[in-house]
Amino acid sequence: MNPTTDPADLANLRDIVLPPAIPYWPPASGWWILGLVLLACLAILIARVIARYRHNGYRRAALRELRAIGPATDIGRAQATSAVLKRAALVAFPRENVAALTGEPWLSFLDRSGRMEAFSTDAGRDLVALSCGAPVRSDGVAIAAAAERWIGRHHGDDVRGEA
Repeated sequence: MNPTTDPADLANLRDIVLPPAIPYWPPASGWWILGLVLLACLAILIARVIARYRHNGYRRAALRELRAIGPATDIGRAQATSAVLKRAALVAFPRENVAALTGEPWLSFLDRSGRMEAFSTDAGRDLVALSCGAPVRSDGVAIAAAAERWIGRHHGDDVRGEA
C-alpha cells in the first residue's frame, strides 16, 4: 500500500491551525456600554462637585471676611465678627428663624447649628458681651477661631431658630 494514500498514516499529520487572535479594537458592545456608564457616572460626579463648590461660596466669602477682621479684641471687631456670622446664617437658614436672634438665643442657635458648644461654654460665649462693650475673660483669637469653626461646620438640618 502506498503510504501517501493511507489516511491513517501518521506521516499525513499536520500542525494544529490556530484561529487568528481576537483584536482589541473595536471592543465588544459590553465594553461600550460599560464605558458609557462610567462616563455618565463621572459626569454626575463632576456636576455634584461643581454644585457643592458653588453652594459653599458663602462659606469661603465669610471665612475671608473673618480673616480680614482678625481677632475679636475690641467692640468693633466683635460686632463685625457677629455680623459676618449673622450674614452666613441668613444664607444657610430661613430668614424667619435667624434674623431676629440676639444674645443668648443667638449663641444657642450657633451651637445647635454648628453641632458644637463653643458659644455656650467656651470663648464664643463672650462674643455678645464684647459686642456690647462689656469686659470679657477670653481672648479675641479664641472667639475668631470659634467663628471660623462654626462657618466650616454648620448644617441646616433639623435646626430651629426659636430659643
